[in-house]
Formats: sequence, C-alpha cells, structure tokens
Amino acid sequence: MKSLTTSLHEYIKVRRSLGYQLNAVERNLKKFITYLKKKDCQYITVPLALEWATLPQNVKRSTCSRRLSIVRLFAQYRIAEDPRTEVPPPYLLSQQPNRATPYIYSEKEIRQLLKACQSLLSRGLRHHTYFTFFGLMAVTGCRINELISLNRDDLDTKNNWIIIRNSKGKSRLLPLHPTTMRQLKKYNKTRDQFPVHDINAFFLSDRGTRITACNTRFTFIQLSEQIGLRSILDSYGPRIHDIRHSFAVSALLNWYRKGINVSQKIMLLSTYLGHKRPSDTYWYMTGTAELLAQATARLEKSIGEKK
Repeated sequence: MKSLTTSLHEYIKVRRSLGYQLNAVERNLKKFITYLKKKDCQYITVPLALEWATLPQNVKRSTCSRRLSIVRLFAQYRIAEDPRTEVPPPYLLSQQPNRATPYIYSEKEIRQLLKACQSLLSRGLRHHTYFTFFGLMAVTGCRINELISLNRDDLDTKNNWIIIRNSKGKSRLLPLHPTTMRQLKKYNKTRDQFPVHDINAFFLSDRGTRITACNTRFTFIQLSEQIGLRSILDSYGPRIHDIRHSFAVSALLNWYRKGINVSQKIMLLSTYLGHKRPSDTYWYMTGTAELLAQATARLEKSIGEKK
C-alpha cells in the first residue's frame, strides 16, 4: 500500500494537471500528514482530521472549515488506496451549517423542567408520564419517537436496561442506572392504577392511550414557558431534541474533564445514541464552544508532551 506522502504527491500532480495551483493545499496536507505521524496513525480518521483542523484554540472557524475541506477532498482520493480512510462529513465545521445549533441545557434547567411537570394540569397520569418521560430522555439521550414507541415489555427490570426497537433501521439495548430503573418501576406501578386502553404502550396519556409526538411537544412548550426558557410570545426556542444534544455533550465534556481518551470511548457513545457513524457523534464537538475548547486544550497538551 502506498504511503500517505506518496498519495499526496500523486493527488497534487493529478489536480495540477487539471490547471489547479494548490500551493496552499499542498502545504496544509503536508502539515496534516505530519500531524497524523505524530499521533502514530497511518490513515485518515475523522477525529484526527477534526482535531488538526481546529488547532490552535483561537483559530477562526472559517480557517477550520477550509482546512477540513482540504482534508475531505484528499480523503475521497485516498480511500481508493486505503479503505480504512474516513472521509469527514460535509457538515463538520461548515461555515453554513445544515443543522440547527443545539441549545445545551444545564443540569439546573433539566431539574426545573422536571419539577414543572408536577404542576401540569392532569386528570391523573399526565404529570407522572411527562416527569418520567423527560427524565428518561435526559439520562439516555433517546430520540422523542424512541421513547413514545416504548412498550411495557421493552423494560428488563432484572438487568436494568431498556430495548429501543427498530429505530433508524436497528434496535439497541440501553443499560440504565439503578435509580433510573427505580423511577420507571414507580411509574409502571402508578400507571397501572388508572384505566388503560393501550396495554402495550409504556408512556400513557390521561385517557390511557399512548402519548403522541404532537401532545409531547405541546407539553414541552408549556413547561419551557413556565420555567422561563421561552416567553409566551416566542414562536421558537430550545427544542425537545436539544435534551438529546445535551446528554451527548455532557458525556463528552465529562470524559475530557477526567482526562479520558475520547477517541477510545466515542464508539460506545455513538452506539448508545443509535448513530450510524461515529462522525455523527463527533458533530456535537463542533456545535459547543466549551466542548471544542476542552478538546483543543487536550490536544495542545498532548502535542506539548511529545515534543
């Protein structure tokens, strides 16, 4: 197999034959290959491409985006030679991101949200349902439809896990903390004290039917207004899906703060969240200033130790 340096020479030669100058491109790719060698990596990976593109900490986002774009094109060329090559997705560090910037909830805001559930108007189950629903979302990062679709037999109380079935074409097991499972058992017991029309559904409305996405979003907006996350006049604001973002960012930040090698853990988080590719999980790093700063500081420290 050809080395990265050899592939770079061929890549530049081919593109220059088409009329491109590529002086800056060549300089940047040489620096990137040198960086890979320092990291003792023989092929292009999304995490290392992202790390290199965002150094040093105060670099402009436009520069980061341009660097990653250069690596992306080279990776598309290199993958024919080395199938291990990972091509950075186009939305990573994009100057015109095609994903909404997530709102990252603080632990205090999550607690306020759950406390507000207790005051929801209800004929019996509603406040119990949404307290448990939003709490479970906060500690698992599940998608809203994954929890709405949860059935009674998707809980394994002996092994402390739940099964998320047929989400994005696949199913997965989610291990839960014992305190989380205790709350699910408590809700289970409370729910069974009320008339039930959908015996399979886990999360039920006051009418005893499976809750819907529409009613869940409406309830979330009510709660958001109550705790001050948005005003009654606002037509937009923090979303339910941002609870999922907050879970992922919290996990990544926790690892960085503890000095844990995130590259070794990212596959676990990616699997837990139900992502198809680890690169989808790494996107959270680009949307959060604190997380990006933590990652960059860790990298700069690592490079300094190796000099």
